[in-house]
Amino acid sequence: MPTAIAGKKKTVRINGCVASAQAAKYADVDVIAAYPIRPYTATMMALAQMVANGELDAEYIVADSEHSQLSISHGASSCGARVFTGSSGVGVQFAYELYSPISGSRMPVQMMIADRTLDPPGDFGSEHTDALSTRDMGWLMGWACDAQEAFDNHLIAYRIGEDPRVLLPQMVCQDGFFVSHITSDVELPDPGQVKEFLPPYKHPYPLDPRRPVSHGPQIMPEQGPPLQLERARAMEECTPVIEQAHEEFAQIFGRRYDPWVEEYMTDGADVVFFLQGGHAVTARFAIQHLREKGIKVGMVRLRTIRPYPTDRVNEVLSKFKVVGVIETNMALGSVSSGGALYAEVCGALYESPHRPLVMSFMAGMGGEAIVLKEFYWMTQKMIDAQKRGKIEKRTHWVGFED
Repeated sequence: MPTAIAGKKKTVRINGCVASAQAAKYADVDVIAAYPIRPYTATMMALAQMVANGELDAEYIVADSEHSQLSISHGASSCGARVFTGSSGVGVQFAYELYSPISGSRMPVQMMIADRTLDPPGDFGSEHTDALSTRDMGWLMGWACDAQEAFDNHLIAYRIGEDPRVLLPQMVCQDGFFVSHITSDVELPDPGQVKEFLPPYKHPYPLDPRRPVSHGPQIMPEQGPPLQLERARAMEECTPVIEQAHEEFAQIFGRRYDPWVEEYMTDGADVVFFLQGGHAVTARFAIQHLREKGIKVGMVRLRTIRPYPTDRVNEVLSKFKVVGVIETNMALGSVSSGGALYAEVCGALYESPHRPLVMSFMAGMGGEAIVLKEFYWMTQKMIDAQKRGKIEKRTHWVGFED
């Protein structure tokens, strides 16, 4: 049974990008593949400095594009290296060809994503469309809401993805600017704690001239169905691994996260926000103010979106009367004609005998902040739907309606 190690912990004030770099350092990564694009660039700058100063013994490779970054990462992981890479916005899109081959060959590459809006408008702020456009490529995926959680999520993701029962790559996401560039206190652990939690990476079939094996995405058509089924089962059956990793993380580091969802002030709530990422910080303040006025509102924050916690979302959201899904992403022409989260919430709730009303809010688009008055406005829309017993319409564009 893991035990907490008393050692040289320290608290530093850093932003999410530096927290991710620190996590890669503590994980003792072997290969870093870098190519600049804001806001994730700050992570690679911090790692470059660590390597140059001798703080981290890793091969730091500057690629000529995001596509090359993922190609390098794929090859390095295939040879048995623990790999760290990252990108943002259109950079995530440029590497798209590599996501399926990496997960299909079962290489646990880790990719840090600091979101930014795609073109147009290409804004530096957060919008989750870049990462969510890859959500069905077989990568583990989840969002942090602050720098501490970003640090912790990297270690947990390595532990899950490298488990021999899983062997899947991970996208460890954080909101551009709101997490990536806003500083907060982060507890950095004793290195001994990380060594206890995160064992060395050992792929069962590395590329090694002493034991020849063949790796490659191009296979005969009849080989495809079993390979796809194997990858699907790895994603579906990693639930106990995810839960075990979070439990052992709590025992060793003293910080406990629900692996699937965070509930905030949901006791007695009639209406709740459902969202992921850094805007949850503002949501908490808005909910505190509204609760002081006697309004029964709460928040459910999705921490892991792949694999999607269908049963848990069903169990949690079935308790409420109205769910307002806050979308910080674009899924144009989708079920809601807005974002991607709405359809999955409705799908998770379909078999529930106590389905709440569900509506979608397009907010924070273009990387804008979702401010307190907008949370108050969305709350009123949910209360109005509760009183009517039906929603006004599936999707509201916040800031563009009365």
